[in-house]
Amino acid sequence: MDEDAFNMSVRKFLKKLGVSAQREIELSVREQLEVGELRGDETLEATATVVVSGLPRDVVVTGTIALS
Repeated sequence: MDEDAFNMSVRKFLKKLGVSAQREIELSVREQLEVGELRGDETLEATATVVVSGLPRDVVVTGTIALS
């Protein structure tokens, strides 16, 4: 295995994941604020699951997103 190529490939995937996820979370929060489902002072629980086919386990990351 080429460690450098592997590392760069993983980083590229994670960058794409991060940018896409941030955009979708921001859009969804704004939509929920507009329709009154969120007040804007909440702290939201978040879970991200990454599934890589061919690997035996998923990667699960949890955290919180504070709106204020």
